[in-house]
Amino acid sequence: MISEKLIRPTTGYGYLAAGFILLALSIYCFVLLKQSENSFYLLAGILGCLGWILHLPGFFIVNPNESAVLVLFGTYKGTVKDFGFYWANPFLIKTKVSLRARNQNSEKLKVNDSVGNPIEIGAVLVWQVEDTAKAVFGVDNYNRYVEIQSEAAVRSLAGAYPYDNFQEEHHAEITLRANAQLVNDALESQLKDRLELAGVKIIEARISHLAYAPEIASAMLQRQQATAVVAARNKIVEGAVGMVEMALDKLKERGVVELDEERKAAMVSNLLVVLCSDRAAQPIVNTGTLHH
Repeated sequence: MISEKLIRPTTGYGYLAAGFILLALSIYCFVLLKQSENSFYLLAGILGCLGWILHLPGFFIVNPNESAVLVLFGTYKGTVKDFGFYWANPFLIKTKVSLRARNQNSEKLKVNDSVGNPIEIGAVLVWQVEDTAKAVFGVDNYNRYVEIQSEAAVRSLAGAYPYDNFQEEHHAEITLRANAQLVNDALESQLKDRLELAGVKIIEARISHLAYAPEIASAMLQRQQATAVVAARNKIVEGAVGMVEMALDKLKERGVVELDEERKAAMVSNLLVVLCSDRAAQPIVNTGTLHH
C-alpha cells in the first residue's frame, strides 16, 4: 500500500521570470533572422519557443486546504500540501485533492433492526481526506467509496440493535432510540475501519433520522402508548397501596375507629377505587349508622 510522502517543489516565480526571458530571447532571434537571414537565429528561435511551451505545464498552484499528488510516468513522487505557486517537472501528472471537511447526509434507508422490525434510518457524516496517496491510489473514486461504505455501515448498524424494547427485563439493552450516543460511537468506529483504505478521516458520524417504517408506525405507536399506560398504572397502584396502608396504620395508631377485617377490606376497596381510578370519584355520603 502506497503511503503519503510530503514534498515541497521549487517556487514558481523564478521559473516564471526565466520563462519570460527565454520567450524574449526567442522573439529577438526572429528579429535578427529578418535582418541577417542566418539559419542559426531560426533554429535558436524555434528551440526557444519549444522550450517556452514545454516550460508552461510545470507551473501549478496549490490553494489553502488543497493538495497536489505528483506522479511521473506511473511513479508516485509525493504530495504537496503547502499552498503556494510552484514549478515542477512538466511531465509530472498533478492531481488535485481537496483537504476540506465535507458534509454528507445519507438518504433515508429502509432496513430491518435486530428483531426484524422495518425502520427508516439516515446518518450525517463529516469527513476529510487525511492520506492523499491512499485516496488517489487505494480506491477508484474516494468520493463514491465514502458514499457506498457509509450506507453499508448504517445498514449494518441498524441490524445490530433493536429500535426499542418493550420488556421490563431488557431495559439495560442498547437500542437505537434510547442510546443515541453509544450508537453514534459504534457508527463512527465502523466507518473508521471501512474508510481507512481510502485515507479518509471521520470527524463526526451521527444518526440524523430514525423512525419506524410507515406500514408499522401506527401499530408501534399504540404499543408504545400501551407500555406507557401500563408503566403509569404500576406507579399509581404502588402509590395507592402505600397510601391505604398508611391510612389504616394512622387510624389504628390514633384510635379513631376500630374496624374488623370485613370493614377493613371494604375500606381498602373503596380507597383503591378512588386512588386508582382514571376519573374523579363521585362520593356517596352515608347519613345512617356505621353499618347501614
